[in-house]
Amino acid sequence: MKKSLSRRQFVNFSGSLAAAATLTPSILHAMSPFSRPGKPRLSTSIAAYSFREYFVDSTRRRQEIISEQHISLFDFIDYCADQGCAGTELTGYYFPKGIDGNFLLRIKRHAFLRGVAISGTAVGNTFTHAPGEKRAEQLAYVNRWIDHASIMGAPHLRVFAGNQGNQPFETAKKHCIEGLQECGKYAAKKGVFLGIENHGGIVAEADPLISIVQAVDNPWVGINLDTGNFHTDDVYGDIAKCAPYAVNVQLKVEVRPRGQKRKSKADLGRLIRILKNANYQGYVALEHEAAEDPWKTIPVYLAELDRLIQG
Repeated sequence: MKKSLSRRQFVNFSGSLAAAATLTPSILHAMSPFSRPGKPRLSTSIAAYSFREYFVDSTRRRQEIISEQHISLFDFIDYCADQGCAGTELTGYYFPKGIDGNFLLRIKRHAFLRGVAISGTAVGNTFTHAPGEKRAEQLAYVNRWIDHASIMGAPHLRVFAGNQGNQPFETAKKHCIEGLQECGKYAAKKGVFLGIENHGGIVAEADPLISIVQAVDNPWVGINLDTGNFHTDDVYGDIAKCAPYAVNVQLKVEVRPRGQKRKSKADLGRLIRILKNANYQGYVALEHEAAEDPWKTIPVYLAELDRLIQG
């Protein structure tokens, strides 16, 4: 005969279950949009990619960098601090070859002393390879950058999905999900979020991207939402779909909907409203790709973003 619980035992047992649900909501509901209590909180950052034409190997002497109007990652961190940004996004492309822990710690120290958080870093990878040598190399590459992010104290690593290639779409999607699941497990152990970007290929549209994140089912994996990368009929609608799953936002000042040959100015106010309506809380990294001088226009765009965020 089964022994029933006393009233006190039942209350204690129920309370334990309620406490567990309170402590681990993201794990219990990993397939759902991120649950964020409180009000939306948007913090500005700048993506190093904005100055892609000006980066040089960070080991060069500072006087050479200044005289040629080139910058190192340390100079870029200084720039973000001088612009009053809360964060600095250090794109992986601009780190010197042969990165070691000492260099990463120097970066971390420099950012801390300038009062700027390293909002994240970013790599270019492919998850759609079939199992084999190429796939193993890509997974190892992403995991290596998870380690780099962890050492620097960067909470987020931007990753790509990849292209369909000469395989059925569903097969490419399956490979991407498996790769993201594997790296996502490692990222969770390191306390680093992986944000898969809407960067064309198999994630050129919102619905496939969201379905991949849902299938991965990892509370440390979300979307790196690039506001300039949807070229669909309803760009702003697709951004709104993805915003609840965003772990980082890269904001571009231009959009190009389907059928539009040239880029047009983005409605920054609308983009900020979309993020606020999704109760997004995190970094909004300005990623400047427009055919303008970033040194002149980035301060203007940052001032506009600050006004919209505060409004």
